[in-house]
Amino acid sequence: MKNWIKVATAAAVGVALSASAASAAWEKVVIATEGAYPPFNYVDKDGNLQGFDVDFAKKLCETAKIECEIVAQDWDGIIPGLLAKKYDAIIAQMSITEERKRSIDFTNYYSTTPAVFVGKEGMSLTAWKDGAIVEGALDGKVIGVQRSTTHSAFLEDNFPNAEIRMYDTQDNALLDLTAGRIDATLADSGVLVEWVKSDAGKGYAFISDTFAPKEFFGEGTGMGIRKEDQDLKEILNKALAEMLANGSYQTINKKYFKEINLHPN
Repeated sequence: MKNWIKVATAAAVGVALSASAASAAWEKVVIATEGAYPPFNYVDKDGNLQGFDVDFAKKLCETAKIECEIVAQDWDGIIPGLLAKKYDAIIAQMSITEERKRSIDFTNYYSTTPAVFVGKEGMSLTAWKDGAIVEGALDGKVIGVQRSTTHSAFLEDNFPNAEIRMYDTQDNALLDLTAGRIDATLADSGVLVEWVKSDAGKGYAFISDTFAPKEFFGEGTGMGIRKEDQDLKEILNKALAEMLANGSYQTINKKYFKEINLHPN
């Protein structure tokens, strides 16, 4: 019995030391966000990163008791930059997909918003209905989308007779929409909901139901990390759970989205 107690105590001490070592190894974490996907992440007039992802990242680090630096990275290079160790994690509304999991790992999901088409008021598109693709729904349409996203893959893989125009940022797709160069754009409803209410979005509206089939859009939005950094994954998951439990996550959610619950479970 005494020997068992000694073994159990030693194991407990080992776990504690391991957790302490993991925390010590991550006293500072560099986090990348895009900075061009408002209201989730954007650069304000003073050149500072702002938005839901930024506030979430800051509170996450505070909860985990680690120092964090948040940097901007163009979307196209955001995974290569992580693998090149330019930063340690990605918090940029990146959907958890099987394709991405081949090269990086993800934490538990921290937000989820369905996709939606936006176009001129009175227009209607139905590309997904009753759990299936509506073939031919976008034939002859010019659809703008941010490249290297789940939305662009959804369009390219399923609508060969639509003209799909790729943009480096969602903002640029919206600019072309209002200029009449495209018929509609597809993106997260959380990104588009405030835009259609703004002066810039006057005359435009959601022209489809929202939809989020997991086979195309993944399991929600996760924090991207390198596969070898499982200790960091554990730290971030623990801090996320604490934020959900103590209400600090919901406070940030309500600051940006009055009508949308980004973490329903």
